Amino acid sequence: MDTSDRLAALLRDRGAERIEHPGGTLAAHLERVQLLLARLGAGPDLQLAGRAHAVYGTDGFDVRLLADDERPLLVEIIGPAAEELVHRYGGCDRDRTWPDLAATGLVHDRRNGQAERLEGPQLRDFADLSLGNELDVAGHAPGFVEQHGGYFRRLTEAWAPVLSPAVLAEARRVLG
Repeated sequence: MDTSDRLAALLRDRGAERIEHPGGTLAAHLERVQLLLARLGAGPDLQLAGRAHAVYGTDGFDVRLLADDERPLLVEIIGPAAEELVHRYGGCDRDRTWPDLAATGLVHDRRNGQAERLEGPQLRDFADLSLGNELDVAGHAPGFVEQHGGYFRRLTEAWAPVLSPAVLAEARRVLG
């Protein structure tokens, strides 16, 4: 069984196929984010993080499939770099982080109030994962672009210096 299959099995065991999410289920959303990132040329760690990005809950979807003390289980399946990105993404305080992310590289953790500065590939992967998630929601939640498109267009342009070119182009295409 390869890594993606092992991760899919974990998600299934934790009930991701029974949790509603725009476009169907959480499991379907997670798979679509992984496939989107793959199509846009993301590396293996970012693709796996895309598939697992919500396992610790998120600022926008606070349903947990794994507790923090189960992090070693996810590390064993997807590796430490991908798991670290998933954990960071799950803990991100979006209101404090997103507006200034490209300028500061700071990711504020909603769980403990601390901030971590990202640079280079870590910052790009975090921004690509964050926007990739929203692009999937935009494609599957009726009215999302009409209601939130302005915000995400502004965010995309603010993040343009740190996004991968493919994610930037996809965001501009999806968001108009």
